[in-house]
Amino acid sequence: MGKWRWDRFFDAFPFIWDGLLVTIEFTLLGSLVAYTLGLALAILRRMRIPVVDQTLWAAIEFIRSTPLLVQIFVLYWVVRPDLLGALPLETQRLVVGVTALGVHYACYTSEVYRAGIDAVPAGQWEAATALNLPRGRVWTDVILPQAVPRVLPALGNYTIAMFKEVPLLSSIVILDMVYQVKTVYAASAGGAGPEAWFAVGLTFLALSYPCSILVRKLERRVGII
Repeated sequence: MGKWRWDRFFDAFPFIWDGLLVTIEFTLLGSLVAYTLGLALAILRRMRIPVVDQTLWAAIEFIRSTPLLVQIFVLYWVVRPDLLGALPLETQRLVVGVTALGVHYACYTSEVYRAGIDAVPAGQWEAATALNLPRGRVWTDVILPQAVPRVLPALGNYTIAMFKEVPLLSSIVILDMVYQVKTVYAASAGGAGPEAWFAVGLTFLALSYPCSILVRKLERRVGII
């Protein structure tokens, strides 16, 4: 083993910073898709339409039971050429990356939303029915304002998990922290040694750990679903 070199450790951070901005971008966009799609899936399953419920259940279980990396490859190499072939390559990669993260985690957040919706007292549903509220207003004015705050801690945990899985997108040339160190830094510094990878790990730790503390505080405030 070679001698530890602090210069290589510190030299990695400019490349990590460039990749960090990309990592945060994909985390935010992927979370937006996951939260929105997950809520839509939960509401659709709550409607108790047998064919819809069974189809969504099968799709959710399939996605949850297969690796995210495999899903990324399928979207990139199988789906992308036909559906996104007319777009610039960078845009194609953006769409594939955000879609893969968003759909994968939507299958988890949908179950979280379902738990939050089921936790709303039955009397709230009955009161909304007695008032003859339109179905849309029942959801927007009665159910969701009570259900969503309950699930915020769980959604926060999934956002942190997504942040730590963005490096999987380096496999399709997304310029996140891992890709920057593995390719760009390695090309300029003659190889990415343990110092650079240690710097990447510290960066993930420095950002994800404080966020996990905030999520735990939120759990104590609103309860855990």
